Amino acid sequence: MKANLGLVTKRLEPSTRRLFDMRDVIYDHDWLSKADNIELYYIYRGLCLSRKDSLAMKEYGLRYDITIIPPCMLGREFVKTEGCYHSKVHGTNITYPEIYEVLSGEAHYLMQKSENSRIIDVILVKAEQGDKVVIPPGYGHLTINTSNKVLKMANWVARDFEAIYEPIKEKGGGAYFFLKEGIVKNPHYGEVPEIRMLKPTSIKGLHKSKEIYGIVRDIKKLEFLIKPQEYGWLFEEMFV
Repeated sequence: MKANLGLVTKRLEPSTRRLFDMRDVIYDHDWLSKADNIELYYIYRGLCLSRKDSLAMKEYGLRYDITIIPPCMLGREFVKTEGCYHSKVHGTNITYPEIYEVLSGEAHYLMQKSENSRIIDVILVKAEQGDKVVIPPGYGHLTINTSNKVLKMANWVARDFEAIYEPIKEKGGGAYFFLKEGIVKNPHYGEVPEIRMLKPTSIKGLHKSKEIYGIVRDIKKLEFLIKPQEYGWLFEEMFV
């Protein structure tokens, strides 16, 4: 899939997630056993509008991506991303955070925190066009498109971060599944907390009416993405 993103990049071809790439995290196994290896969503990484922006991103160690998730049913389950945790900032025990923005469509961001192999917190944020959502340190996450619209979302993240997929794969998906019948717990986790519903993130300088790409012109405001160990107070304000 090619998309007119309005951005300059050396790599216009996206990374494509197909159904069989995600076979370990699909709820409806009966449907999966008969399904074709369809394309589910597309990730365009390392986008920029100009060489100047590209140099600023590299200098600050940041990356801007866009993900496109068309509406789709995976049998009884709504289409979703594979789900991952993030790697730790070098020399710390703090994992990299991330910030998302819904450019069009609607999204449900499911976040889960694990401690000693047990889920201790689950957060759900429903977001629409213009909303910003921060994935805090320590949380795995996945995005679900329950609407009949194409979901287009952008994200800023540290260039040095690595996505860690195995913990969610090993459990057969996130702590909860989003089905046509409603939201159900993933039995592979055992006991999990009830979902905490939170509103989209409110951060000074990040307005709903302004796309987060524009922050490249004042990119130091995103320092919390590369040095989260210095911004514990910010994440506490958002999530505690």
